[in-house]
Amino acid sequence: MGSSGMQFLLAAVGLLGLQLFSGAAAQPVQPMPRHIEPVPLQAPSAHIGNGLINAKIYLTDSKKGFYRGTRFDQTGVIGSLVLGDQDFYGPWFDHTSPDVMDYIFTPDGVVAGPDSAISGPVEEFAPIGFDEAAPGGAFLKIGVGVLRKPDAAAYDHYRLYDVADAGTRSVQATKSSVTFTQDIAGAVHYVKTLRLVPGKPQMRIEHILTNTGRKPISTSVYDHNFLTLSPGNADITVTLPFTVRPDNSPNPELARIDGNRIAYVRPLKDKEGVSFHIAGFGDTSRDYDIEVANAKTGAGVRVTADQPLTKMNLWSIRSVMAVEPYIAIDLAPGATKRWTYTYTYQAPGR
Repeated sequence: MGSSGMQFLLAAVGLLGLQLFSGAAAQPVQPMPRHIEPVPLQAPSAHIGNGLINAKIYLTDSKKGFYRGTRFDQTGVIGSLVLGDQDFYGPWFDHTSPDVMDYIFTPDGVVAGPDSAISGPVEEFAPIGFDEAAPGGAFLKIGVGVLRKPDAAAYDHYRLYDVADAGTRSVQATKSSVTFTQDIAGAVHYVKTLRLVPGKPQMRIEHILTNTGRKPISTSVYDHNFLTLSPGNADITVTLPFTVRPDNSPNPELARIDGNRIAYVRPLKDKEGVSFHIAGFGDTSRDYDIEVANAKTGAGVRVTADQPLTKMNLWSIRSVMAVEPYIAIDLAPGATKRWTYTYTYQAPGR
């Protein structure tokens, strides 16, 4: 898509604020997959370290990449991040299948579809211009590209859309960082850096987003934060700086809320899950402060950011748990937004 076409798309969007589908929403009803595939662990990647942390970062590749879906930002996918003997990330699914939307439990384990088969602290931007586009028209997903709207059906982030224009991409790696750049003509200039902090058990995810179009952009982004700290999430606790107000209280046999703390009562098994929306946060970045820990081993991570929250979910199944914080993005033409997430890790015995 050329510059003029993309500018027309953004003109249609205007100041509209778009909402993402919730990660805590019910998963779609779906049949068992006809066939399954192995997880592509050997996909192209870069390895970075800072003397404390060693991490494997998958690279964007339209043919051989670990993640080629159209739901999540395709940049900065973490295959593993190890501190001491603790690996914090990795595939939470056992197989993949093009027949699956989101994920499904099978006798062969958890099988994920192409839009959900991803790992690490991954981000999803709300679609821009989808409702305004006619069938056959185009809309934008930052970190993915310009996508085709195939018909009049509502947007579905479990649906795999055709990529009309992925933009111009580049990757720059150092010993301790990887920077991904995406330029989509007439739309956005997007830079994302995963950086290990020297001498500290920390990772920073740094973003620079510039509106290169002629009309304002109003959207949102959340980080799914797929954590694999404990089988079944046994002994996992979540601590927040505010009193947790869930939209639906979790099953007390699985997890309980006490003030600003959420604790799993026992390991999740089979098809069990704990998911709910979280309210209670304020309008400053002080409440973007999430601590997840294994109370038995001491392994954990604290996530902070320099942005206020607009929404938050908790989602978990037996193989993974995630706290999902949202932020807002509003950019006038030519304007740039910078934001950073800081991850501080704690491993057993360190």
